[in-house]
Amino acid sequence: MLAHFRLTVPGHLVPDVQRLLTEHDHVTNVTVQPGAVLKPPGDLLEADVARESAGLLMTELHDLGLDRHGGIVISTPTGTPFHAADELERIAPGHPDDAVIWDAVEDAAEAGAVPTLSYHLFLVLAVALAAIAVLTDSAVLVVGAMVVGPEFGAITAVSAGIVLGRAGLVWRSTRLVLFSFAFAVLAVVVLALLGVLLGIVDSDLVTRPRPNTGFIFNPDHWSFVVGVLAGAAGALAVALQRAATMVGVFISVTTVPALGNLALGIAVLDPDEIVGSLAQLGLNVAGMLVAGVGVLLLVRTAWPWLAARTERIFGVTT
Repeated sequence: MLAHFRLTVPGHLVPDVQRLLTEHDHVTNVTVQPGAVLKPPGDLLEADVARESAGLLMTELHDLGLDRHGGIVISTPTGTPFHAADELERIAPGHPDDAVIWDAVEDAAEAGAVPTLSYHLFLVLAVALAAIAVLTDSAVLVVGAMVVGPEFGAITAVSAGIVLGRAGLVWRSTRLVLFSFAFAVLAVVVLALLGVLLGIVDSDLVTRPRPNTGFIFNPDHWSFVVGVLAGAAGALAVALQRAATMVGVFISVTTVPALGNLALGIAVLDPDEIVGSLAQLGLNVAGMLVAGVGVLLLVRTAWPWLAARTERIFGVTT
């Protein structure tokens, strides 16, 4: 697997960038189109890079100042069926599936900290589904609520901000998580109160024995363990840019059901449901943050060493 670099380079940086690309052992298909860039004016350089070395190349481009004076766009080709690509993957250290491009990680974290309208709507819908799951004691609806929940990006952005030393990112993502959780719960409380007025929601439905959904407000040591596992999976998915859909569902099992139960507890004024839901949510989120920070620190420090030795440790060949 290769990464494709599209670079817009101002004239004074063209010799250095061109030399970097042509002399790099893990770069091929270097092309130059002089004067092709109109805004800002400069040359267009493109190259295919072994994904394992893309992060290192990004660092070298940053050192040259291209991120400040030009442009860098990285994309992943759908296929690279030529011999030179296979050769680059063979000589590059590690495996392309284990490659980490920290600029992409940071971009993903920044995107996860943006309070979009769609994010809030999806979370309200997810919490509402979770509340219905509680009322009907339906494990199927719990899974449905988890699928709809969008909070995966915001929670992992907190861990990424801590590891990257981005205080602003930590603040924005934390604020998004807290506000969106509170907003979604408030919205579902209003809906639940409407249900009480209509006679379709009552305290007995919320407090009765629920064998399929009782775990939502009964925290124990496993709650923290599940949070740790979810946080580790989320952090690793962000670092390796893996498909986040199923990981996002896993993250939601630790948040959305508890939020739905919390909303119902507030609506019927049941202190046990409220306290239990808050405790469950707190333990799960704490576990996610601890594991997320730990995994990203591991990836940032020891991962290059481990990835370079993948073939020897796991018998993987590229």
